[in-house]
Amino acid sequence: MMVDIDFLLTLGAVYKKVSQGEMIFMEGTRCNFYHQLVGGLVRWTNINNDGKEYLQSLVEPGESFGELPLFDGGVYAATAIADEDCVIIKLHESTFHQMLLEHPEILMSFSKLMAQRLRFKFFLLKELLYNEPEERISSLIGYLRETEHNFCTQCGKVKLTRQQIANMTCLRVETVIRTMRVMHDKGDINIRKGKVYCGNMTRVISGSCSN
Repeated sequence: MMVDIDFLLTLGAVYKKVSQGEMIFMEGTRCNFYHQLVGGLVRWTNINNDGKEYLQSLVEPGESFGELPLFDGGVYAATAIADEDCVIIKLHESTFHQMLLEHPEILMSFSKLMAQRLRFKFFLLKELLYNEPEERISSLIGYLRETEHNFCTQCGKVKLTRQQIANMTCLRVETVIRTMRVMHDKGDINIRKGKVYCGNMTRVISGSCSN
């Protein structure tokens, strides 16, 4: 979901620069702002007491994140960390609520976004409960391609590292590496210079995409 930046600025939104590795907000804390990523990459994740992560999403420029408390009044359900140097635009919660009241079309867009994210969670839960590693990884890559999220439509590159795929599928990174090698050998995916591509997208071979 992306709200027009100029419009947000007229409402009093402000830019914030965040350095790589810096925490933007923490799971369990109160939400005071709407956040939208302008530049960089944000890791939206749950971290247990042992430091193990479960990756909820890798947020790309133009996407919003952490909105759930703005709708139910609860605390943040996950932690947001800058995966690289970022620029974020923030709007205070009271102004965000007023914006939704005055612009029902934006409210409808957020409702659609919430439904899409809930559908993704149902999808992941089904994959984690019933499928073996190869099926989990294959289904995740297929979903990313279908939704064009964390995925380059030009060259077929998956914009997730093996560790991030492991964190999203609840697998050990060693299992992901081993399984992806098998998938590569079968032609289901291409592994090229450490990057993962969909196996049936021929532009990978030509190297025509610089992303």
